Amino acid sequence: MRPRAGNAGPHTLAFVESPVQLLNVLEWAHAHAPGVGLTLVVLSPLDPMTRGQLRRMSDLARDEGHEVRWEEARGGPLAPFQTIGGLTGLLRRARRVVLGDPFSRYVQLLLTITHARDLVVVDDGTATMEFVGQLARGERLVRWHRKGGRPGPRDVIFAPVSASARRRLTPSGSRRIEIFSSMPMEETPAGVTVGANTFAWTRARFGPPRITKGADMVGTSLVETGVVDDGRYLEAVRALAKTHGATRYFAHRRESTDKLHRLAVETGLEIVRPELPLELIARRGPIGRTILSFPSTVVHTLPLALSGTEVRVAVCDIDPAWLTENASPRAQGFLSGVTGTARDVHRLSPTATPKPADPTESAGTASFTAPPGPAGLTGPAATPGAAGAVAAG
Repeated sequence: MRPRAGNAGPHTLAFVESPVQLLNVLEWAHAHAPGVGLTLVVLSPLDPMTRGQLRRMSDLARDEGHEVRWEEARGGPLAPFQTIGGLTGLLRRARRVVLGDPFSRYVQLLLTITHARDLVVVDDGTATMEFVGQLARGERLVRWHRKGGRPGPRDVIFAPVSASARRRLTPSGSRRIEIFSSMPMEETPAGVTVGANTFAWTRARFGPPRITKGADMVGTSLVETGVVDDGRYLEAVRALAKTHGATRYFAHRRESTDKLHRLAVETGLEIVRPELPLELIARRGPIGRTILSFPSTVVHTLPLALSGTEVRVAVCDIDPAWLTENASPRAQGFLSGVTGTARDVHRLSPTATPKPADPTESAGTASFTAPPGPAGLTGPAATPGAAGAVAAG
């Protein structure tokens, strides 16, 4: 265990709702406040997989000397009121607030309370790219996979809070805004300071990894968010695994257990539920010499985390025919941008549009560990939970 940092105090307060956000807060602290502790508030979701990763990441944060406050922010109808009430004092005293998801309704509500002069936004994956563009254009904050759809009743009710949060995230004479990111920025809002996240803490803390001869595949939640058809996705995974000799599939924390079980049965891949963000898993190793991915955050972050190793990251484009009829009109352009702006990756084009898989056919023998998980998945299995009283975006 490393020596503990200084007293966290009231000066810097961070809010996270996902393991990746927590990782990027640690990266920001390593780059901008070495040796200075901060108070890190975990607004815990209900999803068991995410909660498990957040628990592990919280332990790492404590090892670095940071104070961690775990909030059951979605633990019932009264949980949001109790959480916000308990954090009001901290928010009003904080001089700097670090946040991971400006689209989160919870975070937007908390921003209306704070008087902090410094606001820092760390990466919440590729959504950061969309946030920066929307902030630069003065648009309302809407997640990319929902853009183009009609606002729902909850969106209308929450609109004043969202508008207030966007104003607070706009630089002024009394407020400084920083974005700490590993994502490419085509549009930088005027007056915003941009810092590069190089994953220096991850590289210093872990690795270098042992590299195996085979290939590993990284899963995505594009099916769960309604962007990609599940049958097309399964066939694409099967084709990639066969072409590149992949043996393991690292599941995204939001992927459903039923989908992962089907992937294991029909592709023969070993399904792995990581206990930490993939950047840390890959850095600790063992990891395949080739990592296959669809357009996602990892095509930007893994080359940084694995800098200096011989691991190659290859990304497969999303064929427009794979998109669902309900996918946002913005989806194809955004996903192409995620791939096209990635550095140090090998780009794979889909050679043929996969047809939906026949559920009566199997491409291989399933290879997955027996329970504890309900689908026999390696690592802590989980079933995605409800969004809670105050949903994220």
